[in-house]
Order: sequence, then C-alpha cells, then structure tokens
Amino acid sequence: MRRFIAVVVISSLFTTIGFAQEFRGLDKSPLDRVYLPDHFAHDIKFAPERNLPDSPALRIDYSRPQKNGRQVFGDMVQYNEIWRLGANEATEIKVYKDVEIDGKLLRKGTYSMYAIPTKEQWTIIFNTAIDHWGHYSYDVNNDVLRISAHVLKNQQPVEEFSIQFDDLEKGVGVMYIAWDMERVELTISY
Repeated sequence: MRRFIAVVVISSLFTTIGFAQEFRGLDKSPLDRVYLPDHFAHDIKFAPERNLPDSPALRIDYSRPQKNGRQVFGDMVQYNEIWRLGANEATEIKVYKDVEIDGKLLRKGTYSMYAIPTKEQWTIIFNTAIDHWGHYSYDVNNDVLRISAHVLKNQQPVEEFSIQFDDLEKGVGVMYIAWDMERVELTISY
C-alpha cells in the first residue's frame, strides 16, 4: 500500500510539473475589431430595429498601442515612412463586398492596411499581402489602392490608437483613424 501511495504522489508531482507552463505576459497593445456598419456584430442580434444587411460591408482587426506620455508622430511613428497602422501584426481589413473609399474602388477581399503619415496628410495603403508582423515584409508591388487623407487635429489627445466608424446614412459611413492629436477621415460607400 505504501508503495502504491508513493507511486501516486510521485506521478502527481510529475504531472504538476508538466502542466506548470508559464505563459508570457499580456500584450500591451490589445487587439480590437470594428465593423461597418458600426456595431454590426452586436446590433445584428440585439438591435433588429436598425434593419442591418445580412453581412457587414467590412471589418478591421488592429492592435491599439498607447501614447503613455510619449510623442507619437515624428518620433514613435516617423513621418514619411511606412507604418503598420497600429502595433504588432499589420492591420487587416476584410471587405465583404466591393466598396468605394473616397470615391476609389476597393474590391471584395482581405487586405493589410498601412499608412505613410506626413504633417499635412496620410497616404492610406491597402495591400494584398496579409498575416505579416508590422511593416517589415511590406512590398509596394502588392498595393491595390492608395488614398490621401488630410490630417485633422483632435480637440483632445486620443490615448490609444483607434479606428472607428460612424454611419452617415444607409450605405455610407466614415472611417476615423486617430492617435494623439491627429486623425484622418475616409468616406466609405457600400
């Protein structure tokens, strides 16, 4: 009996050691997902009065770095250089049906999104290469659309990098991309 108990105790120690996996800490830039129409995933179920279509026009997945008292543009995010629009993996947009962004066609598909910010305008880039970390594998030959957007100043700093939508009317919305004191706006028709 003692031998049986000793075997059970030793076995449980090895099992505990085997499962004592240490997980890395949480990412400091949490992932977010936004839809157009705004709040689509929630409202399709809980706000039927909105009369939403069966699928969204598009969805964006991105990581949200934080300002944390730092200078963002011209420092953390360099002017005139490619930027992943967020942190970690390149921002990804899934377009469920053809849309027009500021009057330019973006076909149904999945794309990465990048930007080249300057003090006066950002060039927003839609690129066919997906599942990349940051902008390190960015290849201009995979660009399908580039849009210039004038920089607007926020009244208050935006602490966490953010992408949001606002529904203007049925089939038209605005994408806001903002961080710190800067933002750009793109009109999307779907």
